[in-house]
Amino acid sequence: MPEIIFRVDQTKSMREQDVPGHNRWHPDVPNATMVKPGAEFRIECRDWTDCQIGDNDSANDVRDIDLTIPHMLSGPIGVEGAEPGDLLVVDILDLGPVPQQTGDAAGQGWGYTGIFAKANGGGFLTDYFPDSYKAIWNFHGQQAVSRHLPGIRYTGITHPGLFGTAPSAEMLARWNRREKALIDTDPNRVPPLAIPPDATHALAGTATGDVATRIAEEGARTVPARENGGNQDIKNMTRGSRAFFPVYVKDAKLSAGDLHFSQGDGEISFCGAIEMGGFIDFHVDLIKGGMEKYGITTNPVFMPGNVEPRYTEFISFIGVSVDHDTDTNFYMDATLAYRRACLNAVEYFKRFGYSGEQAYLLLGSAPIEGRISGIVDIPNACCSLYVPTAMFDFDVRPSAAGPTKADRGQAALTSA
Repeated sequence: MPEIIFRVDQTKSMREQDVPGHNRWHPDVPNATMVKPGAEFRIECRDWTDCQIGDNDSANDVRDIDLTIPHMLSGPIGVEGAEPGDLLVVDILDLGPVPQQTGDAAGQGWGYTGIFAKANGGGFLTDYFPDSYKAIWNFHGQQAVSRHLPGIRYTGITHPGLFGTAPSAEMLARWNRREKALIDTDPNRVPPLAIPPDATHALAGTATGDVATRIAEEGARTVPARENGGNQDIKNMTRGSRAFFPVYVKDAKLSAGDLHFSQGDGEISFCGAIEMGGFIDFHVDLIKGGMEKYGITTNPVFMPGNVEPRYTEFISFIGVSVDHDTDTNFYMDATLAYRRACLNAVEYFKRFGYSGEQAYLLLGSAPIEGRISGIVDIPNACCSLYVPTAMFDFDVRPSAAGPTKADRGQAALTSA
């Protein structure tokens, strides 16, 4: 096992760790530790919410979650010799849930998927599912099952939802400026168009005093993916993957968190993956001057690993850029096309006894494949969504006999 260079006691919040992590992007977050190019090491992670969600049958914790706390990241890990303009080479050697220990943190044999209320984060289908719901998943080796979605079992594709390097001061200012400009186009929108800096519950690693205050006030929220990588939520960036991250500051400052046991393409319910705490093993190296050599200047490049579920049969749903609720055509809108593919899948699985919320939770967490199938034939972009049929313990293929409808239970609900 590689040396553990960032330890997490899962009975304590990230703030209470001997060496705390951070939940804002800022170049002045101090390195938690240093490694040399060529090093192999392990870091341990809290779940993205710092364990605000419990293994229970109520979605009140999802409804009431404080979104100024996420994402809790482990690091930064400084890499000796890394300079702006280099590429940081990051290999994912292994990752998995929290080993069994004292406490009941997500990842110790279980994880969760949540639908977030429209007023508190929302999600890809928030206009159709505006309230909070939850599913708890239990891990059995590589497979996950849920009492909230009976009749389904699938193999997960574990991956870090979020990892990346620190931004430079200039890049951070650019992020904040352009996202503020976006917010200003519709400042009262629910959910908001972007999340501005917010000092509430900001965690600045080991920084203290004026430095910690500046990080809290200026630091970018970790919600979206940006040029440094960040919250990309790419399910195929799993074991065996190699990523090439642009380096924008001295030492690169690699951080990671938001580990997922499984996820579908798009993580459509916002907390759509099976969220967990756990560990991740990295190998790092440098390509000096790599950003200019390869033209990798604004986003990482990665090579997927070869570890993934081996499903061979799928039922696939198609969507085009037509809003069927208003019978309005949009021009080559791939986002709308994928949304319609998801809604078509939700409607289909409702015919087998699942609620719309259960189907939504399934599509966010299971290893579905989302594809842009056509963005050339005006006016309609076409997207497709592939759902493995082997996940179900009944036949979900269309037939003359009709769908096998049964009592499929319910997702965890909120109470008054």
